[in-house]
Amino acid sequence: MRIRWLAHSLVSDWNHGNAHFLRGIVRELLRRGHDVQVYESRTAWSRVELVREQGEGAVGAFRTAFPSLRPRLYDLETIDLEHETRDADLVVVHEWNEPWLVNELGRIREGGAPFVLLFHDTHHRAVTAPEQMRRFDLRAYDGVLAYGRALAQVYRERGWARRAWVWHEAADVELFRPLPTDERDGDIVWIGNWGDEERTRDLDEFLIEPVRRLRASGSVYGVRYPQDAVRRLERAGLRYRGWLANHRAPAAFARHRATVHVPRRPYVEALPGIPTIRPFEALACGIPLVSAPWPDLEGLFEPGKDYLVARDANEMGEQLRTVLRDPSLASSLARHGRRTILERHTCAHRVDELLTIVRELEQAEAA
Repeated sequence: MRIRWLAHSLVSDWNHGNAHFLRGIVRELLRRGHDVQVYESRTAWSRVELVREQGEGAVGAFRTAFPSLRPRLYDLETIDLEHETRDADLVVVHEWNEPWLVNELGRIREGGAPFVLLFHDTHHRAVTAPEQMRRFDLRAYDGVLAYGRALAQVYRERGWARRAWVWHEAADVELFRPLPTDERDGDIVWIGNWGDEERTRDLDEFLIEPVRRLRASGSVYGVRYPQDAVRRLERAGLRYRGWLANHRAPAAFARHRATVHVPRRPYVEALPGIPTIRPFEALACGIPLVSAPWPDLEGLFEPGKDYLVARDANEMGEQLRTVLRDPSLASSLARHGRRTILERHTCAHRVDELLTIVRELEQAEAA
């Protein structure tokens, strides 16, 4: 199959979690013999910020880590979408693209282009910034790949798309796996971005305060941390280590004894059931995980077996203390969590789902 994927960025994972998932999906598609070309704008905000902060060496590190992934850079002013998709069987467009680009591909599809055209949404803007999403004209799209049932329901209820499928993110288990090491950087590791002020209270409650009370040590990786946040981390015993290229996350997990998941508030309140990609990757690496509350409405995991849940700062501290002091429990969580990923939540599983959707659409078109 000839697949053309209009990404925000494949190269940059600077505050851009979709790059994690897309890398695994494209590598799996290439392994199966598909012709996949990924496009990304030279001025994509994630790529621009990565180079500004880390330099061009970060782009070179990506190429070294993922030699089979070679996205095609384009200029927004000159890209000829009709030419680039003329021989495509499937075109997938990520929601961080410019509205005119999304709409132009719809116009091409409406004009008789034979490819299947799908819109891929991996964010909460549909509920937190609906005015931005209304700029997309998806009437000619075959449907939406939404990374959670609640998000798919938003598209259906608002009539934004003809169809919407649930297509959760997943782990690239070739990359995300347990790594043997004798090195230790501390007890607890948190890999995640500070984001907006919405996270301040949650990270204080479920990360900073529990670690401080435990007098544990650990590391925090991510971007957009204000100086005040860095000082609070350090006072709690957590070392702020800045941006971490996502392909280095398995090694960071291996150097710590446990990790935590603190979902953004929209995924708890407005879009329940969406865990984001971090828990998939952590569980794939076989590290014990303790999560702040989020409603697993779609039964993706088994709380209590794949990971532990803490309802507040006190419970988070208690759960982390138990994991750190009970090697048997820690080992059980690590094994069970990784087994769940391997059985249900790998990029290979998601590729199977994607290809099934495409076949059904092609069959419906033929009929």
